[in-house]
Amino acid sequence: QVQLVESGGGLVQAGGSLRLSCAASGRTFSSYNMGWFRQAPGKEREFVVGISWNGENTDYADSVKGRFTISRDNAKNLGYLQMNSLKPEDTAVYYCAAGLRSWGKSPYDYIYWGQGTQVTVSS
Repeated sequence: QVQLVESGGGLVQAGGSLRLSCAASGRTFSSYNMGWFRQAPGKEREFVVGISWNGENTDYADSVKGRFTISRDNAKNLGYLQMNSLKPEDTAVYYCAAGLRSWGKSPYDYIYWGQGTQVTVSS
């Protein structure tokens, strides 16, 4: 089992920045690929970005490329999502997830999920 807890969400004005954290406990976090997903009200959960277990590979959704950066610190069992140049359409609940198969877009590649953290971007 891997337990994931997100933090760092909040309210920010358009153009601002936030950094989300994902704290992992349980089984060895460094063995797992990690992803960030988000879900806005009335919409399906969508992929944001994924990172491989060793941090060497990443995959970004087109909508966040150049604005968001994923990273991880396996020594501290932490993952991060740095979000810059935020837009109102980035408003959503953000979830981190961990899995063994891939760091890609499919939520089915991820086994463990956090409870989510709300990000609200005002215009």
